[in-house]
Amino acid sequence: MVDEGRVGSVGELALGLALGFSAGVSPGPLLALVLSGTLRGGLGAGLRIAAVPLMTDLPVILLSVAVLSVLPSRFVAAGGVVGGAFLLWLAVSTLREARTATPPTAADPVTARAQGRRVLRQGAVANLLSPHPWTFWLTTGAPVLVAAWRHGPPAAGGFLLGFYTLLVGSKAVLALAVARARHRIGTRAYRLLLAATGLLLLVASALLFTEFGTALLN
Repeated sequence: MVDEGRVGSVGELALGLALGFSAGVSPGPLLALVLSGTLRGGLGAGLRIAAVPLMTDLPVILLSVAVLSVLPSRFVAAGGVVGGAFLLWLAVSTLREARTATPPTAADPVTARAQGRRVLRQGAVANLLSPHPWTFWLTTGAPVLVAAWRHGPPAAGGFLLGFYTLLVGSKAVLALAVARARHRIGTRAYRLLLAATGLLLLVASALLFTEFGTALLN
């Protein structure tokens, strides 16, 4: 006889892997911060930002299910506009820096730690203010998680394990690729790459304003 619980666990793990990879490589605020943070502060900074969902998503999961489902849609839209404003500030700061930036050299330990804390704070704030994690868990993640739990805790755990393994892992791989190349590029290429991450943040900000600003005004 087939063990339905085991089949369910494998299926939820596969679903988590698919959703995690899709979210991990999709252009968005956190991916842009992973790239810009790696360019500025090296692999350690990029990996810290890539791991931000592990530190911030628990309240997102709990509150999106318990609170946002009973609040008016304008509350979600307002959150999206605030997130867009924060990303706009990050984009402008990055584009300004790109005009005069030079390829980074090895920083002293104190400076490196300060840079690491700064980019980690930026990543955490961006992830919490972005409505995308909230809407994902409200519309897709939470229903899948509840359905998986009905198959048993291993199925729910498999879904979460698969999702976060590839959500964080895919961003970490991209950070590794950028970190290996950042010291081999010239000043012009470095400025262009940094400007590209600023433009990516700008696009993400515009998308948030377009998507949620319209809903807020209607």
